[in-house]
Formats: sequence, C-alpha cells, structure tokens
Amino acid sequence: MKLITTLFATLLATSALADGHLPDLDGKEVVVVTENAYPPLQFVEPGTGDAIGWEYDAMAEIAERINITVVYENTSWDAMIPAVSEGQYDLGMTGITIRDDRKEKVDFSDKYMTSEMVMMVRGDEDRFVDAKSFASDSDLLMAAQPGTTPFYVGVYDVLDGDEANPRIVKFETFGAGVAALRAGDVDLVLTDGTSGNGYVSASDGGLKIVGEKLGTEDFGFIFPKGSDLVAPINAAIADMEADGTIEALNKKWFLDYKLGG
Repeated sequence: MKLITTLFATLLATSALADGHLPDLDGKEVVVVTENAYPPLQFVEPGTGDAIGWEYDAMAEIAERINITVVYENTSWDAMIPAVSEGQYDLGMTGITIRDDRKEKVDFSDKYMTSEMVMMVRGDEDRFVDAKSFASDSDLLMAAQPGTTPFYVGVYDVLDGDEANPRIVKFETFGAGVAALRAGDVDLVLTDGTSGNGYVSASDGGLKIVGEKLGTEDFGFIFPKGSDLVAPINAAIADMEADGTIEALNKKWFLDYKLGG
C-alpha cells in the first residue's frame, strides 16, 4: 500500500509540474536535519550565531512553493544517514553526495547541485602541486571526515586505498579539518569545488586550490525509504531550476557571499 501511495504521489507531482502548478501539502510539518558545518551550504554565521547558507535558502523556497512548514534539527554527519533511514527525521541536508550504497538506506531527491572535488591547501604551499606529488611525500597529511565523499576520494584516488592510512587525519566536522589546515597540522583538505572556492575567496590568500579536479559529485536531499515527500520536493527543485532560482542562489552563496566577511 505504501508503494502505491508513493507512486501516486510521484505521478501527481509530475502532472502538477507539467501543468505549471506545484503540489500543495497544506502546511505539512517537515522535520529537516542538518549538520551546520559545511559552508556555504549550511553553517552558523560567525558573529551572529544564525544558521544560514545555500541549503537553508533553497529549503525556504521549497517550503513556500509546496506549502510545508519546516522544523530544523541538528546532528553530526556520521549519525545523519542512519537517523533519517530510521525515520527520526523527514529530510536530511548537508551537501550529501548521491551514491548507490547510500540509496540502499535512504531515498534521494533529484540532484540540486553538481560539484567537482578539489585539493585545498595553504596559500604558501609549494611542496606538492597535485595528487601524485602529494601521495609521493610520506610526511604530508590530509584531513577528512570518515564516511564522506572527500574521505573516499582521498583514500582511493589520492593515496593507497587503505582506509586506515595514518596520513589521513580524521575530524568530526569539515570546519575542524579546515582549521587544522590553516594551523599547519595537516597539509591538504579535499572538498567540493563550490565550498572550496568559497573558503579560498574569503581567505585573503591564506588558502588556494591546486592540481586537477578529482571527480564529479551530485548533491541531493535524503529521506526515509518510501517517503511521500520525494516527488513534491523534486517538483519544486525542477521549478527552481527552470525559473532561475537555483542559479541565483549559486551566485549569492558561491560568488557574492564572503565567508567570515
């Protein structure tokens, strides 16, 4: 029965979008969980303490378009996918890469952003210029959050495929890894290009990007398996893409907004 309901919701949302009208969820409360640790997608603004970012703005747009009431909660990255999978939250957002292994645990929205992995280093770094030269110097260390796409790219595309490699220094949050990079405790942070470029532009020369891009990743929101929210939110994402809202959000958060500024 749940499958039939979900399929009906998908067809309804698709039909509504084709007719130029988005589904109306009548103010339904949706509990959204995030980490607030991945600028400029979602983070706590220094000085104000406000939780802001691309994903918050996008979710506000979605809420208005399909008439939902959003309630925000916070959890750590390593707890997020299991918690959403268990139905503790209705939706998760924290720059989550759409991957087949994760689809076994949660449903994904359509992609709302595509990014490429880059190597972020200190502005005065001159010991390596790409992944190969980083890997060849055993004294160099990389920061990473376990279980994230940058972690796996670091393990398998930069280093030797050993997830226990001591050259990977593990941090609970992305921001902690960047702080360690600035302090000289590690020498490399892998991140998607959107976030990396935001940090670099705000660093006044303190950070830079080196080497070639290491891969492409699509970001999506996550839901408990079989959620009837997927189709309406996909319809809203498509609507935002079509009318230029997503492009405007990209400009606001990746070009105009200065982290820490």
